[in-house]
Amino acid sequence: MDAKTFNAQLAELRALRDDIKKTQATLAKLETDRARQITALAGYEKAKAERIAPAAGLSLADIVAIAPILAPDQLTNPAPAALTGAAIASPEPARETAPPSGPEPAQEQAPSRAGTIAPAMTRPAPEPAVEPESSAAPSAPLSASLSAPAPLTAAPLAAHGAQRTLPGIPEGPEGDRWFAHTANLASTHPNFTQQARSTVFLDTATGVLVHRDQTFRLDLPTASAAEILNAVFHALPDGVERIYITAGAPWHRQADQHPFLKDAVGAWLNAPTPGWRTDAGRGKDRMAGHFVHPRNPVGRYQREQGEQHVEIRSAGEWFDTEGTDPAIIRDAFVLLWKALRRHWADAVLMGSPSQTGRDLWTRTIPTKGQYADGHPVLSEELRGLFHETAGQGRTELITPPRVPEQLPALVEYDRTFAYAKHTWKAGVGTPRRVTAASFAAWSEKEQTKALFACGHWHVRVTVPETWDHIGILPAPAPGDRAWHYPATPGTTFTTWAGGPEIHTALSNPHGPWKIEILDGILFDDGKPLDDWSKKLKEAWSSLTAQASLNGDPAQRTAAHLAARAVRAILLYGIGAFAQRPRTVTGTTPRTMERDVPADAEIIGFDDQTITWQRPTGFTRDPNAHPEWAAHIWSSARAALLSQRHRDDDTYAGALHAPPGSVVAFRTDAVYLTQPQNWPYHGQPGDYLNKGHLTGPLTAPTTEDELLTLRDKGRTTPQTTSNNEGS
Repeated sequence: MDAKTFNAQLAELRALRDDIKKTQATLAKLETDRARQITALAGYEKAKAERIAPAAGLSLADIVAIAPILAPDQLTNPAPAALTGAAIASPEPARETAPPSGPEPAQEQAPSRAGTIAPAMTRPAPEPAVEPESSAAPSAPLSASLSAPAPLTAAPLAAHGAQRTLPGIPEGPEGDRWFAHTANLASTHPNFTQQARSTVFLDTATGVLVHRDQTFRLDLPTASAAEILNAVFHALPDGVERIYITAGAPWHRQADQHPFLKDAVGAWLNAPTPGWRTDAGRGKDRMAGHFVHPRNPVGRYQREQGEQHVEIRSAGEWFDTEGTDPAIIRDAFVLLWKALRRHWADAVLMGSPSQTGRDLWTRTIPTKGQYADGHPVLSEELRGLFHETAGQGRTELITPPRVPEQLPALVEYDRTFAYAKHTWKAGVGTPRRVTAASFAAWSEKEQTKALFACGHWHVRVTVPETWDHIGILPAPAPGDRAWHYPATPGTTFTTWAGGPEIHTALSNPHGPWKIEILDGILFDDGKPLDDWSKKLKEAWSSLTAQASLNGDPAQRTAAHLAARAVRAILLYGIGAFAQRPRTVTGTTPRTMERDVPADAEIIGFDDQTITWQRPTGFTRDPNAHPEWAAHIWSSARAALLSQRHRDDDTYAGALHAPPGSVVAFRTDAVYLTQPQNWPYHGQPGDYLNKGHLTGPLTAPTTEDELLTLRDKGRTTPQTTSNNEGS
């Protein structure tokens, strides 16, 4: 083969690659449509998996995975399996798989690491001046559901397929080595003042541009990045550094020409911009290159001749901007900045809520005293473990027969500014390893104290045989980082969970679960986020009051949006502590295809450009503290189930609603079949009744159906007038 033939066949190979990419996208869309149609067919009361499977060209198991309601009785009523009597130590937990006959998570059949039973707990009286964590209620029986559902044993809990096996800590010295900090890496108080950037607000649908107290109207027929840059800099020759798009989503204008929304965004960001190039960063600013996100992308550009840097961002990162004038959105940012300035003299609004949140937090790190040297960062091994084993919000739809086919109502309760409730405590210092043997050697008082502290526990869990309510602890489900919540009596599974959820499982009002401690990561209790959170809560309260009391409708809207932005700063600031492994997105001209990194995945292409992404792992981020995010997320999930209201001497949460009345969870919200008398004082963590739709209603079996009912419920006259939800 000569060079000419080689190059010709290489061109043919590229064409095949392009055809394969397009075909894969088409296939994915067809499979999505097929799953949607299967779900719709499952709503027919006489539908059977045996009829649908051949029509879909799938197996019975595949049909049940898509529509669990179609599971035959023999699949949804598995006979309880006996637990193995012996347990042997091994470096990794035993692999758990779903039984071949159905989607129910399997009880463990293989020997696994020996564990120590955790004691059943009741919450002791809190120490003075310490805010109480969410807790379970006393064991008073709850009233029965008005419309009794089928027993829990008839409920499929997970899609068909093998559960993920979560990683564990290696035995012996190798695992002990993980319990250290990364050398020369710590969160410290910054020694510089953050610089503000000149910002404008642009509605690309109407062409309205707002800069300070000036308003311009631009002509944007295509709203390409080049057109926006040229039009803005023509109107403001002195230049700006940040352009917030408030409406119009220009990166979606050609979405119908691409198989996926992310492909359309990438094509928009990487389209030719004469006179500009992709920003490569400046000074110590590591924010370089475009960020491809399907709804809130970031385009970073630099003049080819000169030092002008500018980024195009979505204001939707901060709050919902739909239907709001750009001038009001600008006023919201001004109010936000003023509210933060009352607590941070050097507060600056950065490009995103997460950047702003972490920057403000670093300015609360003490310069004197115990943490003057900062908060050291965990070893990369422990950070990786937290990333793989600590989920975020609980999202779960509970379908018939675990709830009635016809719901008497659908009532939505949303926790106001929920995460702000759980920032008063977090783990600090060098973590300690707690093996099953060391946990067993402790007294019951020491074990209880450890489970109350900030920790992350590797546990084997057994649902009580008499259990008739929802699941409590997350378990690994099939899929990448997917979680579900087993509730079938007798089910055993292995997982990782935070102290707040472990406590709820051991002290809930319906009876303690069996928890075996296999391993654990235990921190000293500290308050690294308390000052930061208190200041944000005060800013939020001030802006919320303005939104209620201001006589000017435009200013009320601006104050409401600013309050939502404070929520975003805390919410995404906490998420930023989790420090997920980074994925870099880049572009390469088609003429230079050989320069695409060898480990990159091609995610899009056109006649001129190849778009690719590749994982880069964990960076040396001085503000990476996944242990804090994990504790807050665990606390929030536990409070969805049980939360004490000390001043009202009562409890709220899903476990305090009758069995069979919980329809769904969505991060901070729970959906029930009947209203509850839960107190609401407008404080962080309180349950707000945001919607009430009177039935009878057909129980939702898909997320879209749930959201449709939710939206209807929010517009009914029964909806609470104060809807400053979380």
